[in-house]
Amino acid sequence: MVNSHKQLYHSMKYILQLLIVIIVFSCNPKPKHTIKEASVSPEKEIPENRYNVAFLIMDGVFNTELTAPFDIFQHTIYRDSIKPMNVFTVANTNKAVKTFEGLHVLPDFNYLKDDLPNIDILVVPSAEHHLDTDLDNEEMIAFVKSTAKNALYVTSHCDGAFVLAKAGLLKERVSTTFPSDIDKMREMFPELDIRKNVLFVHDDKYITSAGGAKSFEAALYLCEYLYGEKIAQELAGGLVIDWQLDAVPHLIIE
Repeated sequence: MVNSHKQLYHSMKYILQLLIVIIVFSCNPKPKHTIKEASVSPEKEIPENRYNVAFLIMDGVFNTELTAPFDIFQHTIYRDSIKPMNVFTVANTNKAVKTFEGLHVLPDFNYLKDDLPNIDILVVPSAEHHLDTDLDNEEMIAFVKSTAKNALYVTSHCDGAFVLAKAGLLKERVSTTFPSDIDKMREMFPELDIRKNVLFVHDDKYITSAGGAKSFEAALYLCEYLYGEKIAQELAGGLVIDWQLDAVPHLIIE
């Protein structure tokens, strides 16, 4: 009888200890795994004696209008005896921007918070909402407008022209945009001179292009304008692009 009581006592003690362990673990769950938020690095090195080229990106930016001119301009660093380009991205966030096609791009600078390098060339690629909600982004429009004042050149691709128009940069200028959106742009900005049947227009410091694969051509044109035909041909050859300025429908306003 005594042994039975001892066995019962030890069993109850074991169960009690087990319950205590369960309660302790349930009250102190293991921390969940978290993904550290990617953020802009303010330490990006910007070499001197180069053109600083800023690409304005945001959620919904289209791959080609971003990467085509980025590729062309980046490759200037491999050409001899020219003033090459520093290329970097700017956005209004520290988080990675998701392109329309699903790529995640970490901006080099947050234009709302960081001290930006002097921007010589501003590139405005097209984005999914450049015909609607993006145009209501007052901080973005103000950034484009203020940057354009001191920039040597401002370029847009596809519907990026809508952003330039909204910022008031295309007044008394000739421009173009994505072919099927020309009528829409004329409707939204009836005071502007927007041309069809051209792949890019250069008027004063502004270069607007039809976008898509023709973003390569507009970027090559700017390089030929800055560096000459030989360098433009070398850049095109490095990316296996047939480049002949005369073969590309364009308009240059003298």
